[in-house]
Amino acid sequence: MAGNRFRYGQWRGGPDPLAPPYDVQAAVDQVGQEVLAGGSLRQALRDLLRRGPQGRGGLDELTARARRLRREALRRGDADGAVTRARALLDQALAAERDELAGRQDGAARFAETTLDNLPRATAQAVRELSGYQWASDEARQNYQRILDGLREEVLGQRFAGLRSSAQLAADPAVQERLAELMRDLNALLARHARAEDTTDAFAEFMRRHGEFFPDRPADVDELIDLLARRAAAGQRLMNSLSERQRTELAELMSQSLGDRLAGELSALEQNLRTLRPELRWGRGERMQGGRPLGYGDATGALDEVAELDDLLDQLGQAHPGATLDDIDVEAVARTLGRDAADDVRRLRELERELRRQGWVTRDAAGLTLSPKALRRLGGTALRRVFAELTAGPRGQHDLRTAGAAGEVSGASRPWEYGDEQPIDVVRTLTRAIRRAGPTVPVQLAVADFEVVETERRASAAVALCVDLSYSMISQGRWGPMKQTALALAHLMATRFPQDALQIIGFGRTAATLTQQELAAVEPDLAQGTNLEHALRLAGRHLRRHPDAEPVVLVVTDGEPTAHLDPADGEAVFSWPSLPETIEATIREVDRLGRYGATPNLFMLGDEPGLRRFVEAVARRSGGRVFTPDTEDLGEYVVSDYLRARRGRR
Repeated sequence: MAGNRFRYGQWRGGPDPLAPPYDVQAAVDQVGQEVLAGGSLRQALRDLLRRGPQGRGGLDELTARARRLRREALRRGDADGAVTRARALLDQALAAERDELAGRQDGAARFAETTLDNLPRATAQAVRELSGYQWASDEARQNYQRILDGLREEVLGQRFAGLRSSAQLAADPAVQERLAELMRDLNALLARHARAEDTTDAFAEFMRRHGEFFPDRPADVDELIDLLARRAAAGQRLMNSLSERQRTELAELMSQSLGDRLAGELSALEQNLRTLRPELRWGRGERMQGGRPLGYGDATGALDEVAELDDLLDQLGQAHPGATLDDIDVEAVARTLGRDAADDVRRLRELERELRRQGWVTRDAAGLTLSPKALRRLGGTALRRVFAELTAGPRGQHDLRTAGAAGEVSGASRPWEYGDEQPIDVVRTLTRAIRRAGPTVPVQLAVADFEVVETERRASAAVALCVDLSYSMISQGRWGPMKQTALALAHLMATRFPQDALQIIGFGRTAATLTQQELAAVEPDLAQGTNLEHALRLAGRHLRRHPDAEPVVLVVTDGEPTAHLDPADGEAVFSWPSLPETIEATIREVDRLGRYGATPNLFMLGDEPGLRRFVEAVARRSGGRVFTPDTEDLGEYVVSDYLRARRGRR
């Protein structure tokens, strides 16, 4: 309509309802910060989900809530309430019977009093001996019958929800026959299922005949088994939680209340369910600590709730290999912890899926790990940290704007920044100015309009970065700076000097080449040994694969060599103090590099006398240099030395 007017603007009614639940890139950066600080990659990813992005809605918060509810369930009351209730009803029945007998003067009354006086102290045995007793008091007879009827109703009602309204009639022989038929048919159905027979038609017929006893309406045999097994396991956990005397009392009372036939069918049913669902906590017992006696149904209900919370705690723990958030039963979370907790799980699932969908993480057999895309972002972060500390050097060196100056034009350009030495890209500069100000003459140029030509150096370098992975690196707080340095160097070479070839070599008792992903995820080597000889041997192989490149060897270590490879079998030989053979083997590799034209530069992170003597001797022998940076300055030293070395020293 002509009179209608609409106004659109920024949403001001609280949080944006269309915004994603979490900032995915911020989550990746959060993981990256832990890795660059020396943390484990996989542990950082687990911590992201455990704490939740921005520290809210994580698995730890849900776990704490589940543990609190578990404690509350165990404090709900005393699990021995069924026997306690039976004892109280028996005492009431005996008191009423004695009052009735006291008013009678015949010999039968005195004989009955003698019978009552000689009853066993155990409740179940007393109830059994009174099964044929002729009660003189109607009140006493009713209290005695309530012992058996009440327990029968609770036991059958706990196992079969549909019997709650009819179990009190179970003393009727017709009802007993109906219940026996139910359990006989149920055991037959479960036996066929256990033999892997097709039970589709049999299940449909069973539900047609007995569906009234299963208001949950299970869809198939497996759902029926899950339903019954969980309840039967709760009953068994109740028995396990009692003392031996209490367990004997309750078992005998249950047998009397059900009768031999029903008790036998129920026992067979429990055995079938144990066989079909052995993973349930059949053997576990929990001590309930509340002061209020709980009946059989209430006690098993509390223990069933504890078992469900235990299952949920296992799921939230994500401890088993290959665990994912999809393992968490969201319906169980909603049922036990509430809808808001289920929403938190869904949001975490969405975050994990988005991390995978957007290519930030991948999943392998051991769990989540960062993708190459995320490693590039992590390397960029590490590089920015390194160059934030660089205060010396030529103009523009701090963020590599001189990279490739006076080299070959790459065809790309970028906005000019202070310190750039590359030539101006005139066409793109004028194009930006015209787009900004329009086609006016003369063209007015602003600082933001200028673009410079990207160039590449003609020379290339083969770089071997050898990093110490021994346990002392993490115990002395050097693990994070080492990772940050290696990732920064890798990112620098990949983005600014792609013609250079980098090989990262990690060494502990033995050495191995590492990708960026492996470096981010690598853990300290708990086996003792610093095998620099093996690392330098791998470095030499890398240099020989690039004969036309400038050889650059950088070694980051905090300990003198204490291991070498045995020439006979290739196995690592470790000794502390260092063996002469270890030092000699390491020096031989230094000499081989020297003959190839490479001079290792060593970055010494410790101040032990043995380490200092060794690195100074290597530097004198090879013509290399020794650096002793503070841990936080390691990245600045390594990157600066790489930039100096790649300019060519042959």
